[in-house]
Amino acid sequence: MKTKKTNAARILDGLKISYEIKTYEVDESDLSATHVAETAGLDIDSVFKTLVARGDKTGIVMAVIGGGEELNLKNLAKASGNKSVEMIALKELQPLTGYIRGGCSPLGAKKNYPVFLDEKALSQEKISISAGQRGMQILLSPADLIKATNATVADLIM
Repeated sequence: MKTKKTNAARILDGLKISYEIKTYEVDESDLSATHVAETAGLDIDSVFKTLVARGDKTGIVMAVIGGGEELNLKNLAKASGNKSVEMIALKELQPLTGYIRGGCSPLGAKKNYPVFLDEKALSQEKISISAGQRGMQILLSPADLIKATNATVADLIM
């Protein structure tokens, strides 16, 4: 089965960055990164989720953290030059990014929002991020993700 290229994949192609696409069965009742890791046969430490937050100074920012981790909003605020950040409401996700929950990628959102990558990603040879739709992950090196998104690396987790 030929998988349809997502915007995220097209961006990587345009930057001549090598990646692998991994498809998996979607369970609408469990969109957790842990479930993605199990279903796609990936190590949870290599699966990263993209969270969208709003800073009091910068507006929308994206945090890419390990699938089993919890975002530390104070750390994200500090890294992004905000006094405070809060998670956006789920209903805002699609209008802001063009993505739905369980398929939000740091690549190819409607706007180029600042991306912050948790420093733990650097300990992985390859990490898995959403390809921009449910049921598809992109595997690439953390360095390539940083290059593609101009991400800032910071300690973002609890």
